[in-house]
Amino acid sequence: MYLSARESVVLNFNPFMSFNPDPRPEYNGQLVRAANMVCSAVRFMKTLRAGLLAPEVFHLNPAKSDTDGFKRLIRWVPPSLSWYGAYLVNAYPLDMSQYFRLFNSTRVPRRGRDELFTDAAGRHLLVMRKGHMYVFDVVDRDGNMVRPADIHAHLGHILADPAPAAAHPLGVLTSENRDVWAGLREKLVAAGNGEALRAVDSALFCLCLDDEDMRDHIHTSHNMLHGDGRNRWYDKSFSMVVARDGQAAVNFEHSWGDGVAVLRFQNEVFQDTTEKPLVHPGSSSSSSAAVDSASAVRRLDFRLDDELRAGIAAAQQSFDAAVSRLTIDALEFKKGGKEQLKRQKLSPDAMAQLAFQMGFLRQYGQTVATYESCSTAAFRHGRTETIRPATVHTHRCAEAFVRRPAEHSAGQLLELLKECSRYHGQLTKEAAMGQGFDRHLFAMRYLAAAKGQALHELYRDPAYGAINHNVLSTSTLTSPAVSLGGFAPVVPDGFGVGYGVHDDWIGCNVSSYPARDVHEFLRCVDKSLEDIFTVLEGKAIG
Repeated sequence: MYLSARESVVLNFNPFMSFNPDPRPEYNGQLVRAANMVCSAVRFMKTLRAGLLAPEVFHLNPAKSDTDGFKRLIRWVPPSLSWYGAYLVNAYPLDMSQYFRLFNSTRVPRRGRDELFTDAAGRHLLVMRKGHMYVFDVVDRDGNMVRPADIHAHLGHILADPAPAAAHPLGVLTSENRDVWAGLREKLVAAGNGEALRAVDSALFCLCLDDEDMRDHIHTSHNMLHGDGRNRWYDKSFSMVVARDGQAAVNFEHSWGDGVAVLRFQNEVFQDTTEKPLVHPGSSSSSSAAVDSASAVRRLDFRLDDELRAGIAAAQQSFDAAVSRLTIDALEFKKGGKEQLKRQKLSPDAMAQLAFQMGFLRQYGQTVATYESCSTAAFRHGRTETIRPATVHTHRCAEAFVRRPAEHSAGQLLELLKECSRYHGQLTKEAAMGQGFDRHLFAMRYLAAAKGQALHELYRDPAYGAINHNVLSTSTLTSPAVSLGGFAPVVPDGFGVGYGVHDDWIGCNVSSYPARDVHEFLRCVDKSLEDIFTVLEGKAIG
Protein backbone atom coordinates (compact mmCIF):
# COMPACT_ATOMS: atom_id res chain seq x y z
CA MET A 1 0.00 0.00 0.00
CA TYR A 2 2.61 2.54 1.10
CA LEU A 3 5.14 1.84 -1.66
CA SER A 4 2.54 1.99 -4.43
CA ALA A 5 1.09 5.32 -3.27
CA ARG A 6 2.15 8.14 -5.56
CA GLU A 7 1.35 11.03 -3.23
CA SER A 8 4.07 12.90 -1.40
CA VAL A 9 5.19 11.21 1.81
CA VAL A 10 5.09 14.64 3.51
CA LEU A 11 1.77 15.19 5.33
CA ASN A 12 0.30 12.06 3.72
CA PHE A 13 2.42 9.43 5.48
CA ASN A 14 5.37 10.64 7.59
CA PRO A 15 4.45 11.34 11.24
CA PHE A 16 6.63 12.76 14.01
CA MET A 17 7.21 12.15 17.70
CA SER A 18 9.10 14.76 19.70
CA PHE A 19 11.38 14.05 22.64
CA ASN A 20 10.86 15.48 26.07
CA PRO A 21 13.72 17.81 27.03
CA ASP A 22 16.59 16.42 29.03
CA PRO A 23 15.74 17.07 32.73
CA ARG A 24 19.15 18.76 33.06
CA PRO A 25 18.89 22.04 31.11
CA GLU A 26 22.63 22.21 30.45
CA TYR A 27 22.37 19.03 28.33
CA ASN A 28 19.76 20.56 26.01
CA GLY A 29 22.18 22.61 23.91
CA GLN A 30 21.93 21.66 20.24
CA LEU A 31 25.47 20.34 19.86
CA VAL A 32 25.62 18.38 23.12
CA ARG A 33 22.16 16.91 22.68
CA ALA A 34 22.69 15.98 19.06
CA ALA A 35 26.03 14.32 19.84
CA ASN A 36 24.55 12.31 22.71
CA MET A 37 21.57 11.25 20.61
CA VAL A 38 23.82 10.07 17.80
CA CYS A 39 25.94 8.09 20.28
CA SER A 40 22.88 6.51 21.88
CA ALA A 41 21.39 5.68 18.47
CA VAL A 42 24.60 3.90 17.46
CA ARG A 43 24.65 2.00 20.76
CA PHE A 44 21.03 0.93 20.15
CA MET A 45 21.93 -0.19 16.63
CA LYS A 46 24.87 -2.26 17.84
CA THR A 47 22.78 -3.88 20.59
CA LEU A 48 20.04 -4.69 18.07
CA ARG A 49 22.40 -6.24 15.53
CA ALA A 50 24.24 -8.23 18.16
CA GLY A 51 20.96 -9.89 19.13
CA LEU A 52 21.17 -8.45 22.64
CA LEU A 53 18.21 -6.08 22.52
CA ALA A 54 15.56 -7.19 25.00
CA PRO A 55 12.55 -8.53 23.08
CA GLU A 56 9.27 -6.67 22.91
CA VAL A 57 6.82 -8.49 25.17
CA PHE A 58 3.17 -7.81 25.93
CA HIS A 59 2.63 -8.56 29.62
CA LEU A 60 -0.94 -9.39 30.63
CA ASN A 61 0.26 -10.11 34.17
CA PRO A 62 3.39 -7.98 34.63
CA ALA A 63 3.61 -8.81 38.34
CA LYS A 64 4.60 -12.35 37.33
CA SER A 65 6.33 -11.94 33.98
CA ASP A 66 7.90 -8.47 33.91
CA THR A 67 10.36 -9.30 36.67
CA ASP A 68 14.11 -9.84 36.82
CA GLY A 69 13.58 -13.32 38.26
CA PHE A 70 11.42 -14.50 35.39
CA LYS A 71 13.77 -12.97 32.82
CA ARG A 72 16.73 -14.81 34.36
CA LEU A 73 14.75 -18.06 34.35
CA ILE A 74 13.48 -17.81 30.77
CA ARG A 75 17.00 -16.99 29.54
CA TRP A 76 18.03 -20.59 30.30
CA VAL A 77 15.04 -22.16 28.53
CA PRO A 78 15.78 -23.42 24.97
CA PRO A 79 14.37 -21.07 22.29
CA SER A 80 12.03 -23.80 21.04
CA LEU A 81 10.38 -23.92 24.47
CA SER A 82 10.73 -20.34 25.73
CA TRP A 83 7.49 -19.21 24.07
CA TYR A 84 5.53 -21.79 26.07
CA GLY A 85 7.19 -20.65 29.28
CA ALA A 86 6.17 -17.07 28.54
CA TYR A 87 2.65 -18.20 27.63
CA LEU A 88 2.20 -19.84 31.03
CA VAL A 89 2.61 -16.47 32.73
CA ASN A 90 0.57 -14.53 30.13
CA ALA A 91 3.59 -12.88 28.49
CA TYR A 92 3.45 -12.72 24.71
CA PRO A 93 6.54 -11.94 22.61
CA LEU A 94 5.82 -9.41 19.85
CA ASP A 95 7.11 -9.41 16.30
CA MET A 96 10.24 -7.32 15.79
CA SER A 97 10.87 -8.03 12.10
CA GLN A 98 10.52 -4.33 11.25
CA TYR A 99 13.59 -3.39 13.26
CA PHE A 100 16.15 -4.42 10.64
CA ARG A 101 14.89 -1.56 8.43
CA LEU A 102 15.40 1.00 11.20
CA PHE A 103 19.01 1.73 10.22
CA ASN A 104 20.82 2.15 6.87
CA SER A 105 17.47 2.22 5.07
CA THR A 106 15.78 4.51 2.58
CA ARG A 107 12.64 4.51 0.50
CA VAL A 108 13.86 4.88 -3.10
CA PRO A 109 11.42 6.40 -5.61
CA ARG A 110 10.56 4.27 -8.62
CA ARG A 111 7.94 4.82 -11.31
CA GLY A 112 4.74 3.06 -10.30
CA ARG A 113 6.05 1.57 -7.07
CA ASP A 114 8.92 2.55 -4.77
CA GLU A 115 11.37 0.13 -3.23
CA LEU A 116 13.04 -0.15 0.16
CA PHE A 117 16.82 -0.12 0.17
CA THR A 118 18.93 -1.32 3.11
CA ASP A 119 22.71 -1.58 3.29
CA ALA A 120 23.79 -2.77 6.73
CA ALA A 121 27.43 -2.26 5.75
CA GLY A 122 27.05 1.52 5.84
CA ARG A 123 29.10 3.06 8.67
CA HIS A 124 28.35 6.74 8.18
CA LEU A 125 25.82 9.27 9.39
CA LEU A 126 23.99 11.71 7.10
CA VAL A 127 23.78 15.23 8.56
CA MET A 128 21.75 18.05 7.04
CA ARG A 129 22.14 21.74 7.79
CA LYS A 130 20.94 24.72 5.76
CA GLY A 131 19.99 22.31 2.99
CA HIS A 132 23.57 20.98 2.68
CA MET A 133 24.35 17.30 3.24
CA TYR A 134 27.40 16.00 5.10
CA VAL A 135 28.58 12.49 5.92
CA PHE A 136 31.12 11.10 8.38
CA ASP A 137 31.72 7.67 9.90
CA VAL A 138 30.21 6.92 13.28
CA VAL A 139 31.27 3.25 13.21
CA ASP A 140 34.86 2.18 12.54
CA ARG A 141 36.10 -0.67 10.34
CA ASP A 142 35.92 -3.10 13.27
CA GLY A 143 32.25 -2.32 13.88
CA ASN A 144 32.84 -0.20 16.99
CA MET A 145 31.39 3.22 17.56
CA VAL A 146 33.96 5.96 16.99
CA ARG A 147 34.94 8.04 20.01
CA PRO A 148 32.09 10.26 21.27
CA ALA A 149 34.56 13.17 21.29
CA ASP A 150 35.01 12.68 17.54
CA ILE A 151 31.25 12.68 16.90
CA HIS A 152 30.96 15.82 19.02
CA ALA A 153 33.79 17.48 17.10
CA HIS A 154 32.43 16.55 13.68
CA LEU A 155 28.98 17.93 14.50
CA GLY A 156 30.62 21.08 15.86
CA HIS A 157 32.54 21.39 12.59
CA ILE A 158 29.28 21.19 10.61
CA LEU A 159 27.55 23.75 12.83
CA ALA A 160 30.51 26.09 12.34
CA ASP A 161 30.41 25.83 8.54
CA PRO A 162 29.90 29.45 7.33
CA ALA A 163 28.47 28.35 3.95
CA PRO A 164 25.17 30.11 3.13
CA ALA A 165 21.98 28.10 2.77
CA ALA A 166 21.95 25.82 -0.26
CA ALA A 167 20.72 27.64 -3.34
CA HIS A 168 19.22 24.40 -4.69
CA PRO A 169 18.39 22.18 -1.67
CA LEU A 170 18.12 18.66 -3.01
CA GLY A 171 16.17 17.35 -0.02
CA VAL A 172 12.95 19.07 -1.11
CA LEU A 173 12.73 16.60 -4.00
CA THR A 174 11.84 13.89 -1.47
CA SER A 175 8.61 15.82 -0.82
CA GLU A 176 7.50 15.50 -4.45
CA ASN A 177 4.93 13.24 -6.06
CA ARG A 178 6.67 9.86 -6.15
CA ASP A 179 6.61 9.46 -9.93
CA VAL A 180 7.92 13.00 -10.41
CA TRP A 181 10.67 12.34 -7.87
CA ALA A 182 11.51 9.01 -9.52
CA GLY A 183 12.03 10.75 -12.85
CA LEU A 184 14.20 13.45 -11.30
CA ARG A 185 16.25 10.87 -9.42
CA GLU A 186 16.95 9.09 -12.68
CA LYS A 187 18.22 12.39 -14.09
CA LEU A 188 20.37 12.91 -10.98
CA VAL A 189 21.98 9.52 -11.49
CA ALA A 190 22.49 10.19 -15.20
CA ALA A 191 24.18 13.49 -14.30
CA GLY A 192 26.83 11.63 -12.30
CA ASN A 193 25.35 11.79 -8.78
CA GLY A 194 24.94 8.06 -8.21
CA GLU A 195 27.72 7.77 -5.63
CA ALA A 196 26.44 10.72 -3.60
CA LEU A 197 22.90 9.32 -3.63
CA ARG A 198 24.26 5.95 -2.51
CA ALA A 199 25.90 7.68 0.45
CA VAL A 200 22.54 9.22 1.37
CA ASP A 201 20.62 5.97 0.98
CA SER A 202 23.07 3.81 2.95
CA ALA A 203 23.60 6.20 5.89
CA LEU A 204 22.62 4.90 9.32
CA PHE A 205 20.01 7.64 9.56
CA CYS A 206 19.62 11.34 8.91
CA LEU A 207 20.35 14.01 11.52
CA CYS A 208 18.77 17.38 10.69
CA LEU A 209 20.34 20.34 12.48
CA ASP A 210 17.93 23.28 12.25
CA ASP A 211 19.01 26.90 12.68
CA GLU A 212 15.97 28.19 14.56
CA ASP A 213 14.49 28.02 18.05
CA MET A 214 11.05 26.55 18.66
CA ARG A 215 8.58 29.19 19.87
CA ASP A 216 5.90 26.86 21.26
CA HIS A 217 4.26 23.45 20.82
CA ILE A 218 2.54 24.50 17.61
CA HIS A 219 5.76 25.73 16.02
CA THR A 220 7.47 22.52 17.17
CA SER A 221 4.74 20.39 15.59
CA HIS A 222 4.97 22.16 12.24
CA ASN A 223 8.76 22.02 12.22
CA MET A 224 9.02 18.37 13.20
CA LEU A 225 6.17 17.21 10.95
CA HIS A 226 7.30 18.97 7.79
CA GLY A 227 9.79 21.82 8.40
CA ASP A 228 10.61 24.05 5.44
CA GLY A 229 11.38 21.17 3.08
CA ARG A 230 14.96 22.28 2.54
CA ASN A 231 16.69 20.58 5.45
CA ARG A 232 15.09 17.14 5.32
CA TRP A 233 15.46 13.86 3.47
CA TYR A 234 11.96 12.51 4.03
CA ASP A 235 12.78 9.14 2.42
CA LYS A 236 15.18 8.01 5.16
CA SER A 237 13.77 5.36 7.47
CA PHE A 238 13.92 8.02 10.15
CA SER A 239 15.38 11.45 10.65
CA MET A 240 16.35 12.87 14.01
CA VAL A 241 15.62 16.60 14.00
CA VAL A 242 17.38 18.83 16.55
CA ALA A 243 16.49 22.52 16.65
CA ARG A 244 18.90 25.27 17.69
CA ASP A 245 17.43 25.30 21.21
CA GLY A 246 17.89 21.52 21.56
CA GLN A 247 14.28 20.50 21.05
CA ALA A 248 14.36 17.19 19.22
CA ALA A 249 12.05 14.79 17.41
CA VAL A 250 11.94 11.77 15.14
CA ASN A 251 10.24 12.07 11.76
CA PHE A 252 9.90 8.68 10.09
CA GLU A 253 8.97 7.23 6.73
CA HIS A 254 6.07 4.83 7.22
CA SER A 255 6.39 2.09 4.58
CA TRP A 256 9.02 0.06 6.47
CA GLY A 257 7.46 0.12 9.94
CA ASP A 258 5.13 1.55 12.53
CA GLY A 259 5.20 3.76 15.57
CA VAL A 260 5.73 0.85 17.98
CA ALA A 261 9.23 0.16 16.62
CA VAL A 262 10.15 3.83 16.46
CA LEU A 263 8.84 4.41 19.98
CA ARG A 264 11.03 1.61 21.35
CA PHE A 265 14.04 3.25 19.70
CA GLN A 266 13.01 6.67 21.02
CA ASN A 267 12.52 5.36 24.56
CA GLU A 268 15.96 3.73 24.59
CA VAL A 269 17.69 6.80 23.16
CA PHE A 270 16.01 9.11 25.65
CA GLN A 271 16.88 6.89 28.61
CA ASP A 272 20.46 6.45 27.46
CA THR A 273 21.08 10.14 26.77
CA THR A 274 19.60 11.25 30.09
CA GLU A 275 21.10 8.54 32.29
CA LYS A 276 24.42 7.73 30.60
CA PRO A 277 25.42 10.64 28.34
CA LEU A 278 28.79 10.31 26.64
CA VAL A 279 29.20 14.00 25.82
CA HIS A 280 28.97 16.71 28.46
CA PRO A 281 28.47 20.48 28.51
CA GLY A 282 31.69 22.41 28.38
CA SER A 283 33.45 19.73 26.32
CA SER A 284 35.56 21.22 23.59
CA SER A 285 34.25 20.17 20.19
CA SER A 286 37.76 19.89 18.77
CA SER A 287 40.54 19.71 21.37
CA SER A 288 39.70 16.16 22.56
CA ALA A 289 39.02 14.73 19.10
CA ALA A 290 41.47 12.17 17.74
CA VAL A 291 40.55 12.85 14.11
CA ASP A 292 40.66 16.12 12.20
CA SER A 293 37.05 17.00 11.39
CA ALA A 294 38.02 18.91 8.26
CA SER A 295 39.21 15.64 6.72
CA ALA A 296 36.69 13.30 8.37
CA VAL A 297 33.57 15.25 7.39
CA ARG A 298 32.63 15.30 3.72
CA ARG A 299 30.04 17.63 2.24
CA LEU A 300 28.15 15.96 -0.58
CA ASP A 301 28.21 17.92 -3.80
CA PHE A 302 25.72 17.29 -6.58
CA ARG A 303 25.94 18.09 -10.25
CA LEU A 304 22.77 19.90 -11.29
CA ASP A 305 21.67 21.01 -14.74
CA ASP A 306 18.92 23.50 -15.57
CA GLU A 307 16.24 20.80 -15.64
CA LEU A 308 17.17 19.55 -12.16
CA ARG A 309 17.33 23.07 -10.76
CA ALA A 310 13.87 23.73 -12.21
CA GLY A 311 12.63 20.50 -10.63
CA ILE A 312 13.92 21.60 -7.24
CA ALA A 313 12.21 24.98 -7.58
CA ALA A 314 8.92 23.35 -8.61
CA ALA A 315 9.13 20.90 -5.69
CA GLN A 316 9.67 23.80 -3.29
CA GLN A 317 6.62 25.61 -4.66
CA SER A 318 4.46 22.51 -4.31
CA PHE A 319 5.76 21.89 -0.82
CA ASP A 320 5.13 25.46 0.33
CA ALA A 321 1.59 25.39 -1.07
CA ALA A 322 0.80 22.07 0.64
CA VAL A 323 2.08 22.92 4.12
CA SER A 324 0.54 26.42 4.05
CA ARG A 325 -2.89 24.78 4.14
CA LEU A 326 -2.19 22.84 7.34
CA THR A 327 -3.29 24.16 10.72
CA ILE A 328 -2.25 22.57 14.02
CA ASP A 329 -3.58 23.24 17.50
CA ALA A 330 -3.13 21.50 20.83
CA LEU A 331 -5.12 20.87 24.01
CA GLU A 332 -3.97 20.03 27.51
CA PHE A 333 -6.93 18.97 29.66
CA LYS A 334 -5.76 19.19 33.27
CA LYS A 335 -8.95 18.27 35.18
CA GLY A 336 -8.43 14.51 35.09
CA GLY A 337 -6.63 11.64 33.45
CA LYS A 338 -5.85 7.94 33.48
CA GLU A 339 -5.86 7.43 37.25
CA GLN A 340 -9.34 8.83 37.81
CA LEU A 341 -10.75 6.90 34.86
CA LYS A 342 -9.26 3.63 36.04
CA ARG A 343 -10.71 4.14 39.51
CA GLN A 344 -14.11 4.17 37.83
CA LYS A 345 -13.12 1.04 35.85
CA LEU A 346 -13.29 2.97 32.59
CA SER A 347 -10.89 2.51 29.70
CA PRO A 348 -8.83 5.72 29.34
CA ASP A 349 -8.56 5.20 25.58
CA ALA A 350 -12.29 4.64 25.26
CA MET A 351 -13.04 7.90 27.06
CA ALA A 352 -10.62 9.86 24.89
CA GLN A 353 -12.20 8.44 21.76
CA LEU A 354 -15.65 9.17 23.11
CA ALA A 355 -14.64 12.80 23.69
CA PHE A 356 -13.68 13.05 20.00
CA GLN A 357 -17.09 11.67 19.01
CA MET A 358 -18.86 14.10 21.32
CA GLY A 359 -16.69 16.98 20.15
CA PHE A 360 -17.41 16.36 16.47
CA LEU A 361 -21.12 15.96 17.14
CA ARG A 362 -21.15 19.19 19.13
CA GLN A 363 -19.34 21.08 16.36
CA TYR A 364 -20.86 19.59 13.20
CA GLY A 365 -24.07 17.89 14.36
CA GLN A 366 -23.12 14.42 13.14
CA THR A 367 -20.81 11.48 13.69
CA VAL A 368 -18.32 10.37 11.05
CA ALA A 369 -16.02 7.50 10.12
CA THR A 370 -13.21 7.24 12.66
CA TYR A 371 -9.91 5.37 12.47
CA GLU A 372 -7.73 4.30 15.39
CA SER A 373 -4.52 2.39 14.78
CA CYS A 374 -3.91 -0.85 16.67
CA SER A 375 -0.69 -2.86 16.53
CA THR A 376 -0.90 -6.51 15.42
CA ALA A 377 2.69 -7.25 16.42
CA ALA A 378 1.41 -10.33 18.26
CA PHE A 379 1.57 -11.96 14.81
CA ARG A 380 4.58 -12.63 12.62
CA HIS A 381 5.19 -9.60 10.39
CA GLY A 382 2.14 -7.97 11.96
CA ARG A 383 1.62 -4.29 11.22
CA THR A 384 -1.68 -2.71 12.23
CA GLU A 385 -5.42 -3.25 12.27
CA THR A 386 -8.15 -0.66 12.55
CA ILE A 387 -10.21 -0.04 15.65
CA ARG A 388 -13.52 1.58 14.73
CA PRO A 389 -14.30 3.84 17.71
CA ALA A 390 -17.55 5.26 16.26
CA THR A 391 -20.20 2.75 17.31
CA VAL A 392 -23.89 2.63 18.19
CA HIS A 393 -22.77 2.89 21.82
CA THR A 394 -20.70 6.06 21.34
CA HIS A 395 -23.51 7.53 19.21
CA ARG A 396 -26.08 6.88 21.92
CA CYS A 397 -23.78 8.29 24.60
CA ALA A 398 -22.76 11.36 22.58
CA GLU A 399 -26.41 12.15 21.79
CA ALA A 400 -27.25 11.98 25.51
CA PHE A 401 -24.33 14.19 26.59
CA VAL A 402 -24.52 16.74 23.79
CA ARG A 403 -28.19 17.00 22.83
CA ARG A 404 -30.20 15.73 25.81
CA PRO A 405 -28.09 16.09 28.97
CA ALA A 406 -30.98 17.41 31.06
CA GLU A 407 -32.97 14.24 30.36
CA HIS A 408 -30.38 12.01 32.02
CA SER A 409 -29.19 11.70 35.60
CA ALA A 410 -25.50 11.46 36.45
CA GLY A 411 -25.99 7.75 37.13
CA GLN A 412 -27.60 7.15 33.73
CA LEU A 413 -24.81 9.01 31.97
CA LEU A 414 -22.22 6.99 33.88
CA GLU A 415 -23.83 3.77 32.69
CA LEU A 416 -23.59 5.02 29.11
CA LEU A 417 -19.89 5.73 29.65
CA LYS A 418 -19.35 2.21 31.01
CA GLU A 419 -21.17 0.71 28.04
CA CYS A 420 -18.87 2.61 25.65
CA SER A 421 -15.83 1.51 27.63
CA ARG A 422 -16.80 -2.17 27.55
CA TYR A 423 -17.46 -2.22 23.84
CA HIS A 424 -14.34 -0.24 22.96
CA GLY A 425 -12.29 -2.72 25.00
CA GLN A 426 -13.84 -5.58 23.03
CA LEU A 427 -13.04 -3.88 19.70
CA THR A 428 -9.45 -3.25 20.79
CA LYS A 429 -8.89 -6.89 21.76
CA GLU A 430 -10.42 -8.11 18.52
CA ALA A 431 -8.21 -5.79 16.44
CA ALA A 432 -5.03 -6.75 18.30
CA MET A 433 -5.83 -10.45 17.86
CA GLY A 434 -6.44 -10.20 14.11
CA GLN A 435 -10.22 -10.18 14.33
CA GLY A 436 -10.77 -6.78 12.74
CA PHE A 437 -12.31 -6.51 9.29
CA ASP A 438 -10.47 -3.60 7.62
CA ARG A 439 -7.20 -5.30 6.68
CA HIS A 440 -9.05 -8.45 5.59
CA LEU A 441 -11.29 -6.51 3.20
CA PHE A 442 -8.35 -4.44 1.97
CA ALA A 443 -6.33 -7.58 1.22
CA MET A 444 -9.18 -9.15 -0.77
CA ARG A 445 -9.63 -5.95 -2.75
CA TYR A 446 -5.89 -5.80 -3.47
CA LEU A 447 -5.78 -9.44 -4.59
CA ALA A 448 -8.79 -8.98 -6.86
CA ALA A 449 -7.17 -5.96 -8.48
CA ALA A 450 -3.83 -7.78 -8.82
CA LYS A 451 -5.56 -10.68 -10.60
CA GLY A 452 -7.63 -8.41 -12.82
CA GLN A 453 -10.88 -9.61 -11.29
CA ALA A 454 -14.01 -7.50 -11.02
CA LEU A 455 -14.51 -5.98 -7.59
CA HIS A 456 -17.23 -7.44 -5.42
CA GLU A 457 -20.28 -5.20 -5.14
CA LEU A 458 -19.43 -4.62 -1.46
CA TYR A 459 -16.54 -2.39 -2.53
CA ARG A 460 -18.85 -0.29 -4.69
CA ASP A 461 -21.38 0.22 -1.90
CA PRO A 462 -21.56 3.86 -0.71
CA ALA A 463 -21.36 2.62 2.88
CA TYR A 464 -17.94 1.06 2.21
CA GLY A 465 -16.77 4.34 0.71
CA ALA A 466 -18.11 6.29 3.67
CA ILE A 467 -16.47 4.14 6.33
CA ASN A 468 -13.12 4.47 4.56
CA HIS A 469 -13.33 8.25 4.32
CA ASN A 470 -11.84 8.66 7.77
CA VAL A 471 -12.68 12.19 8.83
CA LEU A 472 -11.28 11.44 12.28
CA SER A 473 -7.91 9.70 11.98
CA THR A 474 -6.50 9.05 15.45
CA SER A 475 -3.43 7.49 17.03
CA THR A 476 -2.03 7.36 20.53
CA LEU A 477 1.45 6.56 21.86
CA THR A 478 2.39 7.57 25.38
CA SER A 479 5.87 7.39 26.81
CA PRO A 480 8.09 9.20 29.32
CA ALA A 481 10.36 10.01 26.37
CA VAL A 482 7.72 11.67 24.18
CA SER A 483 6.26 15.12 24.68
CA LEU A 484 3.93 15.13 21.68
CA GLY A 485 3.39 13.53 18.31
CA GLY A 486 1.36 14.30 15.26
CA PHE A 487 0.41 13.75 11.66
CA ALA A 488 -1.75 15.38 9.02
CA PRO A 489 -5.38 14.45 8.23
CA VAL A 490 -5.83 11.54 5.82
CA VAL A 491 -8.67 13.25 3.90
CA PRO A 492 -9.08 16.92 2.92
CA ASP A 493 -12.06 17.41 5.25
CA GLY A 494 -10.58 15.51 8.16
CA PHE A 495 -8.71 15.89 11.42
CA GLY A 496 -5.39 14.22 12.29
CA VAL A 497 -5.67 13.51 16.02
CA GLY A 498 -2.59 12.54 18.01
CA TYR A 499 -3.39 12.10 21.69
CA GLY A 500 -2.16 10.72 24.98
CA VAL A 501 -3.98 9.93 28.23
CA HIS A 502 -1.57 10.56 31.11
CA ASP A 503 -1.98 9.92 34.83
CA ASP A 504 -3.66 13.22 35.62
CA TRP A 505 -4.13 14.99 32.28
CA ILE A 506 -5.05 14.36 28.66
CA GLY A 507 -3.23 15.88 25.70
CA CYS A 508 -4.30 16.24 22.05
CA ASN A 509 -2.29 17.50 19.09
CA VAL A 510 -4.67 17.97 16.16
CA SER A 511 -4.21 19.03 12.55
CA SER A 512 -6.66 20.10 9.85
CA TYR A 513 -6.93 21.64 6.41
CA PRO A 514 -9.15 24.67 5.63
CA ALA A 515 -12.30 22.53 5.34
CA ARG A 516 -12.31 22.07 9.14
CA ASP A 517 -11.88 24.38 12.13
CA VAL A 518 -9.37 22.68 14.41
CA HIS A 519 -9.55 25.39 17.08
CA GLU A 520 -13.31 24.98 17.52
CA PHE A 521 -12.97 21.21 17.44
CA LEU A 522 -10.57 21.29 20.38
CA ARG A 523 -12.88 23.62 22.29
CA CYS A 524 -15.64 21.07 21.77
CA VAL A 525 -13.38 18.19 22.83
CA ASP A 526 -12.41 20.13 25.96
CA LYS A 527 -16.11 20.65 26.80
CA SER A 528 -16.76 16.95 26.22
CA LEU A 529 -13.94 15.90 28.55
CA GLU A 530 -15.19 18.34 31.16
CA ASP A 531 -18.67 16.81 30.95
CA ILE A 532 -17.28 13.26 31.26
CA PHE A 533 -15.27 14.09 34.39
CA THR A 534 -18.22 16.02 35.84
CA VAL A 535 -20.30 12.86 35.59
CA LEU A 536 -17.50 10.85 37.20
CA GLU A 537 -17.82 13.19 40.20
CA GLY A 538 -21.48 12.21 40.46
CA LYS A 539 -22.78 15.52 39.15
CA ALA A 540 -25.39 15.96 36.46
CA ILE A 541 -24.74 18.17 33.44
CA GLY A 542 -27.26 20.52 31.89
